[in-house]
Amino acid sequence: MFQNKTLIVDHVKKYATIYLFMLVLFLTGVIFGAIIVNSMNVIQKQDLFFYLERFFEKIAGSQEIDNGEIFKNSFFYHAKYLLLLFILGLSVIGLPIVWVLLFLKGLVVGFSVGFIVNQLGFKGLFLASLSIAPQNLVVIPIYLIAGSLSMIFSLTLLNKLFSRRLSRPIMQPLSQYTIVFTLLLAGALLAALMEAYVSNEAMEALIRSFYKQ
Repeated sequence: MFQNKTLIVDHVKKYATIYLFMLVLFLTGVIFGAIIVNSMNVIQKQDLFFYLERFFEKIAGSQEIDNGEIFKNSFFYHAKYLLLLFILGLSVIGLPIVWVLLFLKGLVVGFSVGFIVNQLGFKGLFLASLSIAPQNLVVIPIYLIAGSLSMIFSLTLLNKLFSRRLSRPIMQPLSQYTIVFTLLLAGALLAALMEAYVSNEAMEALIRSFYKQ
């Protein structure tokens, strides 16, 4: 166990620049998402909020949301996202798409939180904290790690393609790459459970409390 911990620490130190790059890329997406919200005109915000308000009214009207369906949809979404990052890491030429996917993930989070807070103020901040934050505290690190590993593996393959020196076989890093992505998939399962049975329940209770006031 101690040896595994040492290997992880050494790996993070070795590729710290890549992990930092992915974090900055994600945060840049978050910032751009918030900027998009602020750049929208009043009519655009009203149109978008109209659909959001109808969703709130359905929940306030005691319409139940199937937690099982949310769990299934959430897990398959994360699984497809991770599978895509995994495949892009194997392709080498897919590396720019990995960057785009991480940026877009940040953009969606930044826009979602920014729009809710912009329209609902303090209530929106509270709602975002309960409905968006919990699962994202798990899934965002998973995406950052997956994107970083995808980039690292792509660069490893690229180095082997252009290097004339004899190097170790690719099967060992490939097996490690696959194992880590399998663990990340298990983490995505936890995030989906949190979204379905923690965030969703908290969101429904909070929205109903808003409409009772």
